[in-house]
Amino acid sequence: MSDVGQMLNWNSPLLFKPIFQERIWGGRKLADLFGKDLPADTHIGESWEIVDRPEAQSVVRDGPLRGKTLHELWTQHRKEIFGDVPDGPRFPLLVKLLDAREKLSLQVHPPENIALKLGGEPKTEFWYVAASAPGAELFVGLQKAMTRHQFEEALRSGTIAEHVHAVPIKADESMFLPAGRLHAVGPGNLLVEIQQNSDTTYRVFDWDRVDHEGEPRELHVDQALQCIDFNDVEPKLIEPKGELLVRHESFEIQKWKLDSAREIARLGQFAIVCCLTGSIQCDDVGLVPGEFLLVPAQLQDRRIEPVKEGTSLLRVTIPNQT
Repeated sequence: MSDVGQMLNWNSPLLFKPIFQERIWGGRKLADLFGKDLPADTHIGESWEIVDRPEAQSVVRDGPLRGKTLHELWTQHRKEIFGDVPDGPRFPLLVKLLDAREKLSLQVHPPENIALKLGGEPKTEFWYVAASAPGAELFVGLQKAMTRHQFEEALRSGTIAEHVHAVPIKADESMFLPAGRLHAVGPGNLLVEIQQNSDTTYRVFDWDRVDHEGEPRELHVDQALQCIDFNDVEPKLIEPKGELLVRHESFEIQKWKLDSAREIARLGQFAIVCCLTGSIQCDDVGLVPGEFLLVPAQLQDRRIEPVKEGTSLLRVTIPNQT
């Protein structure tokens, strides 16, 4: 084991610096509700909390690994930090917070076989609603099955919004979005998003919106039409099975109500923790709502403890760790 690996046996979980992304539909709730230190006079739609991409790198915030990128940890200290995860060129998940002041574009992410053909990356994702305004909605799937031709006709006639399935949403509910599912986030939602490490999005309709220069945003209709599942009718919100919200080959997500100290994962398995309510202590690291930490596979003290009553969290793992 490397010297870094030996340090991790007794040292802390990993905290990363968030990367804020300005979006036309973004707002300021990440500061208002989660205390994020947002740049002034900007509409921040996304906070990339844990990311390993060529264009964006999470950087360790504190401790002996301070300044290390997630990609450096993934390539140089795979076993000590991530355990027996499947091999790959990059850390396989991307963890975000989304603040939708306005609705997002109607879009789709490609399934693996189509992503290869189009030169993109496959993307299946999960949304947890951390906060929502009264009357907030998610747009997912279709009201009725359509053919590709019917969908194209609705786009041309400007009536596509009438065919999209709208789901009323409130805080503490969640939605699974397999690749190929047509979707958009409605206004007034603050979401935790767990997804495959991909940034391939094909926008098919942007509600006739224009940017600050009066120009419409780019659409990707041809690519989107190759990806959309036109038989994906009236998807439902996730119905939790105990603590389990979703288990997919790319990620498993549980929601814990933390009343007493628990081990987050067995030794040899890494886990990501998102504090939802209350506050959490893990080793010498404290966590408040909207913050994330990564518990390395070889960290010896794996207990997480509630500091306040009413503490809850999301626990994210990769299910096929041996």
